[in-house]
Amino acid sequence: MSLEFLNAFKFMKKKTFLHNLDPRAKLFFSIVYTISAMLFTEIIPLILIFLSLIPIVLFGKLFKQWIKSIRGLSFLIFFIVLLNTLFISLSFAIAMILRIYIMVSAFSIFFLTVDPNDLALSLISMRLPYEFAFSFSLAFRFVPTIANEAQNILDAQQSRGYELQKKGLVNQIKNLFPLLIPLIICSIKRAFNVAEALESRAFGCRKKRTYYYSIKYSIKDWVFTFYLLLFLAFTIFIRIQFNVLPEFLMWSLPV
Repeated sequence: MSLEFLNAFKFMKKKTFLHNLDPRAKLFFSIVYTISAMLFTEIIPLILIFLSLIPIVLFGKLFKQWIKSIRGLSFLIFFIVLLNTLFISLSFAIAMILRIYIMVSAFSIFFLTVDPNDLALSLISMRLPYEFAFSFSLAFRFVPTIANEAQNILDAQQSRGYELQKKGLVNQIKNLFPLLIPLIICSIKRAFNVAEALESRAFGCRKKRTYYYSIKYSIKDWVFTFYLLLFLAFTIFIRIQFNVLPEFLMWSLPV
């Protein structure tokens, strides 16, 4: 049992085209791919959408971290395949797996390439109240911290002789309790510490704030946004005209 896949959502500072984009453009990217994934329940269109993510991942030099985020969802595959196959079909189950992979990949790229400070500024520029923007960026910061803390708790439990690698679904569920209880307690303590630190600095005493620097939408952000709009329009057109398109797009498993 390992929570290393949560580190795949940790911001990594790099000098790439993707990292230099405005956070609002990357948020729009995540939303567009999520909408595109939700439009289809067929395997082939979802595979094509998923493959279109790979060049973006390569441009951002995020392949290893992206693989970790995908691999971390492996524990969900069993339940998705089992439930959807029993109640609907295996083809639908595979389509749902692809849909989840697309959405997680899109938001993984967003979190890996957006600095928390820039995220807060972008939300504020979208007329979101500062308190909400700050809370969201703070939660964003603590995802890798919680992942590291959970891994430390796992290591500590194993050093005390607790067997966390027992086979079987029931045993795996039981193994979560020695992890979750200390993790929840540590998270509550951290929340109190953060709250006290904010109060000591008079957080929220003034409604108007000034900022050290600002973010602006550049030409490359508009070009990327225009590409996303074309991509979204194309997927919507394919969905509307799906019945008159070649039959291979409607391919499904024979079971």
